[in-house]
Amino acid sequence: MVKSRSYYEGIRPEVVRFLPSQYCKVLEIGCGEGGFSKNMGLQCEYWGIEPVPSAAKVASNKLFKTLIGTYEEVYDFLPDNYFDLVICNDVIEHMVDYSGFFMTIKNKMQKGSFIVGSIPNVRYFKNLTELIIHKDWRYKDAGILDKTHFRFFTELSLKRTFIEHGFIIEEFCGILRYRPKNVIKKLLIYIIGRDTRFLQFGFRIKNPI
Repeated sequence: MVKSRSYYEGIRPEVVRFLPSQYCKVLEIGCGEGGFSKNMGLQCEYWGIEPVPSAAKVASNKLFKTLIGTYEEVYDFLPDNYFDLVICNDVIEHMVDYSGFFMTIKNKMQKGSFIVGSIPNVRYFKNLTELIIHKDWRYKDAGILDKTHFRFFTELSLKRTFIEHGFIIEEFCGILRYRPKNVIKKLLIYIIGRDTRFLQFGFRIKNPI
């Protein structure tokens, strides 16, 4: 499946608020064309990992170093105990073994370093509407039901995943809020849960060891 060019731009200004105050050596997994690097307010050594060669080629002109492949494929080319910030914008849900990622990425991170990113919310109101009202679960080219997603998360399951893998949750909240004008939809969101208002969750978690 061929993604549109905009799919790889990845500037993601709504994730900026989760960045730590200090960082020096950054690794972005699934960096696309390197667009998120424009948000960095500090001079830093910015690495990227991108499996799509055309997007990686664009990123290589913006970043310190770009590795072509999946995280698993380029893992051995990453220096140990090196990065103080890892960016994962909409990438963990694409991983076949996300648990393995959380365990192994610590080998590449410094003590007290951070992972910042975003993950789709499977309990998003519009997604629940398709499932419950329309009785459908149709995969699409992008969005929560992206055809390339292997995993789905709720707020509770995502927080549990972080904690079970030894990370400390420093900041976590919904992003890209749905604001219905319809009174009935507002009432349904109130009843089902306010977490359903958000298309995604943004986070900053800390590696304590």
